[in-house]
Amino acid sequence: MALKVKAVERLVKFNKTDAGVWRYVMSPELYTSLNQQKVIREAALRSGVSQGVMQACWDAAGEVIKAWATEGHSVALPGLGTMRFGLRAKAVEDVNKVKTALIKSRRIIFTPAVELKEELAGTAIQITCYDRTGKEVKRVTSSDEGNVEDPENEGGENNGDGENTGGNNNGGGGTLVDDPDGD
Repeated sequence: MALKVKAVERLVKFNKTDAGVWRYVMSPELYTSLNQQKVIREAALRSGVSQGVMQACWDAAGEVIKAWATEGHSVALPGLGTMRFGLRAKAVEDVNKVKTALIKSRRIIFTPAVELKEELAGTAIQITCYDRTGKEVKRVTSSDEGNVEDPENEGGENNGDGENTGGNNNGGGGTLVDDPDGD
């Protein structure tokens, strides 16, 4: 099996006044979301447990994970890794200036298990390239090293080469990204 990625030619802008340049911006092709009932049905089938029991276990596990994570614990997710809450906040030099207004956002941090990272690293990636008119122009199958970002290391595998991590559209037809060259 392979992960599917699309590379779409988009107008990329480094600031709001920049005319922009055309670049192929990659993003994962999102598959349909699996609904909870399908997941429970499959888990029940694989475990030999009835769907009703699996549903009760699923609901209870979700409540326990939510309760413990919101108390500050890093909670194990079987076969996947761990999940915990974190935050982004401004730093201040003076303790008297510490206040909740410094918190910019709350975050959910997932740290994948080594086995999951190895599975992801070994999974092929197929890229389909589309030009600015939507026409398919090329297909590529991965031959990369399979690096997997480390969520505990804010930089992860990011090398500052202007990669797009979210496909942010600024509403003007272009994608606004940080300028890697500082121009």
